Amino acid sequence: MKRKSTIALATALFAAVGASPALAHITLEKKEAPVGSFYKAVLSVPHGCDGAATVKVSVQIPEGIISVKPMVKPGWTLEVKRGDYAKPYSYLHGAKLTQGPKEVIWSGGNIPDAYYDEFTMQAFIAGELAPNTTIYFPVVQTCEKGEHRWIETPSTPKTGSGHGEPAPALKLLPAATKAH
Repeated sequence: MKRKSTIALATALFAAVGASPALAHITLEKKEAPVGSFYKAVLSVPHGCDGAATVKVSVQIPEGIISVKPMVKPGWTLEVKRGDYAKPYSYLHGAKLTQGPKEVIWSGGNIPDAYYDEFTMQAFIAGELAPNTTIYFPVVQTCEKGEHRWIETPSTPKTGSGHGEPAPALKLLPAATKAH
């Protein structure tokens, strides 16, 4: 009897999750990382827009995420918009970086609504960022018809038409200690 109840509960939970597009967000595969380290950001795109295929994914790079290198995706065009950082950030071998990628855009591909895909970037999390805080990677997912704006953060105003769904979040951990 207990097995039937467990199966019924699991089936109901699966149906509820599968039927709810609100639960299917663009997310980061790895949701935590230490400051002062390299990070591979893998953004999961679980669906299109109300049945329409995804044709473009635009990612805003948070301040303090530096030396971003996006992965090329066959069949997609890659554009990297560069700009100045708010302040210089320490990088490898004593280098100070003052500018770099601020937005990464993949376009021209096609992910049907019924399919899933990932978009990947390698980056460095500046040691100047505060541990035990959360940063956000706002994403605009453009489809053949419509778009999803995964841009909402705790500081985003909730008024007007500018807000959207939750932005992918990364919790910053303290820097890893070096062993002697």
